[in-house]
Amino acid sequence: MAKPVEVDDRWLSRIAEQVNGLEYGEVNIVVHDGRIVQIERKERKRYDDSSVRAAKQEKSEA
Repeated sequence: MAKPVEVDDRWLSRIAEQVNGLEYGEVNIVVHDGRIVQIERKERKRYDDSSVRAAKQEKSEA
């Protein structure tokens, strides 16, 4: 049977720190023997090119 995961205030603070400010992405928590041992943060940046497309379309219509 799996051990219950030990989560104290220090780990909760670390997790919150990684999630805060994350617009697109993921936070993975790695657990070994019922203990958190690592937090991984993968962040993605998304860019909206609609303003560039609109400017090109206006230019071609002129």
